Amino acid sequence: MEYSYLNKKVNSFWVTGFVDGEGCFSVSFNLKQSLILGVEVRPSFSISQSRDKEGLNFNSLKSIQEFFCCCSIKHSKHDNVWVYECRSLEDIRLKIIPHFLEYPLQTRKIVDFSLFKEVVGLVAAKQHLNELGLALIIEKSYAMNVSGKRKFQKEQLISKIIRKKIL
Repeated sequence: MEYSYLNKKVNSFWVTGFVDGEGCFSVSFNLKQSLILGVEVRPSFSISQSRDKEGLNFNSLKSIQEFFCCCSIKHSKHDNVWVYECRSLEDIRLKIIPHFLEYPLQTRKIVDFSLFKEVVGLVAAKQHLNELGLALIIEKSYAMNVSGKRKFQKEQLISKIIRKKIL
């Protein structure tokens, strides 16, 4: 796949290389009493770039947004960066994952991608709605991005599932 943006060619290999260096495949969790098991699963693909005076970093993210024909770009005031983010399960399944299967990542990030792909498949198959499936999703998610920060400890989420089941 290739298209022209701001008079420069953007191709699939460039996108994969950019993501290899700057992208993130992650799964976050929220506690929600209204859900059957009390835990919300949120897969996300994102790329962050610092704000620069020339706008080149924003333009790179815009190129990727147009390449995938999905997702959004927002400014994070907390980190003062631009963030291209995709949380739509459908866009992740139909656009993001197929791209990286055809144009594989070359760094350790391929391990995170592989786990991410498995988690997205489990969520698409509604496995997050049963105790065993959700526990498996949590295990796989916490094996990704091991140096990243987490809102909840893995044990907190697992105990939430067990507690909800008992009640």
